[in-house]
Amino acid sequence: MERPDLAAMIVPLGRALTAAERPVLHAHDLTMWAYVVLLALGEESPVRSQNALAQAIGADKTRIIGVLDDLQARGLIARRPDPDDRRTRLLSLTPVGRRLRDTAQADIQRQEDRLLAHLPEADREPFLRSLQALAAVRIEEHLGSGRPRR
Repeated sequence: MERPDLAAMIVPLGRALTAAERPVLHAHDLTMWAYVVLLALGEESPVRSQNALAQAIGADKTRIIGVLDDLQARGLIARRPDPDDRRTRLLSLTPVGRRLRDTAQADIQRQEDRLLAHLPEADREPFLRSLQALAAVRIEEHLGSGRPRR
């Protein structure tokens, strides 16, 4: 049985999920980039530099400075000098930032649960585990540039 290409299935789904997240994030006074930063800082805190954070989330390092400034001004993240390299700032979530991140994420995931309800219950957890496994793969290492290898 033939199937559509993965991108043909995932890209429209990703766009629809992103569009559905926007009103939720707006209700929490977050931009998409701010939410991504809060999520990334929750994974490994502190991230050693703005450059490392930008690389981790796939953002341009110059674009992220304004997002970090706003989050810091709102008391959602803290920046402090690295004791080993005073030129480097260590970034971390504040308790307020962690609560906001958790609340926004819970609201988004409640919304996602309505979509997941379209899958048979027995398929939901394996589907989510499979997505997490694929999200952790460095695609370029496994698929290359898209050009056939010789």
